[in-house]
Amino acid sequence: MRVVDAFRQTYGGEPAGVWHAPGRVNLIGEHTDYNDGFVLPFAVPWGVTAAVRPREDDTVRLRSLQASAEPQVLEQIDQAEGWARYAAGVFWVMRQEGLPIRGADIVIDGDVPQGAGLSSSAALEVAVAVALDDLYGLGRPKIELARIAQKAENDFVGMPCGIMDQAASVLSKQGHALFLDCRSLASRAVPLDLAAHGLQLLIINTGVHHELADGQYARRRQDCENAAKHLGVASLRDVTDLAGALQKLTGDERKRTQHVVTENHRVEALIGLLRAGAVPEIGALLIASHLSLRDQFEVSCPELDVAVEAAVKGGARGARMTGGGFGGSAIALVAEEKADRVREEVLRAYDERGWAAPTIFLAPAAAGARRLA
Repeated sequence: MRVVDAFRQTYGGEPAGVWHAPGRVNLIGEHTDYNDGFVLPFAVPWGVTAAVRPREDDTVRLRSLQASAEPQVLEQIDQAEGWARYAAGVFWVMRQEGLPIRGADIVIDGDVPQGAGLSSSAALEVAVAVALDDLYGLGRPKIELARIAQKAENDFVGMPCGIMDQAASVLSKQGHALFLDCRSLASRAVPLDLAAHGLQLLIINTGVHHELADGQYARRRQDCENAAKHLGVASLRDVTDLAGALQKLTGDERKRTQHVVTENHRVEALIGLLRAGAVPEIGALLIASHLSLRDQFEVSCPELDVAVEAAVKGGARGARMTGGGFGGSAIALVAEEKADRVREEVLRAYDERGWAAPTIFLAPAAAGARRLA
């Protein structure tokens, strides 16, 4: 295993174990997680693998095979820089919460496609969290490890994400999507057997990431919090009379509320279709989600819009942007016999605009975080 070889080369000796945490694709339920709403992600086969050995002191040494031949040596956790902050943040949270952990030597290897928006940061946090939980016999529930990983990103890295990405990485089951109530953190596995219906889910990785995305993400979250405050509810998940709520709001707050409330309904509707075996019919909900993200939440971009439009033109049953927006990936639900035509249509649309070709690949629903060795 490459990560084990690198561990031996970097630190000498063997790691105590190797853990893998996957990235995720969100089937539907975008920007609802930090509004206490519903999401339906699933894990993908790509993610982060961590070879880890505990230390007798509190020093943390971190090396990524995608970054540098030399590890960052952290005698103080807040010395971490760049990518290492996501891993170091897990140590920081666990220590803040009084969990009995010391330092560790870690080598990270990731194979999440770059720029795809498949949440490599959450995979990194979760890989470290499950490793420390195992090595130190903490016995924390899986959803608790997701919360620790989210807190690392919120409070240490400074990115105000919801818990969806981390929960999907920890809790997902192969062949299933994960329905998560982001308020109660109750979850259940929902069978996602597309092949039984002659369907595939394609990821269209635009490879673009527009500047200011992180700042725009924080602004959208603030819009939602302001709207909830004006409506007198704890979060937009609590809006039960959408028409009445929209009459009380204006501008961005009105648009954000319309998206969040309708997106929660789309999650529930899509689960209903899956349970009824009407899998091909979920495509219309994917399209409705994209239009809402484009027009009401305003987090799409030309590359995502063209990918969605071209996929549908090529015969996809539905498509939408996935992830935080402003770049990253779109997903397309396609019949197996139309997959090549959809690919060709998307590539043609990009070529006509002089854009770099996106990468397009299948997205099977994979297993969540686990120990490999």
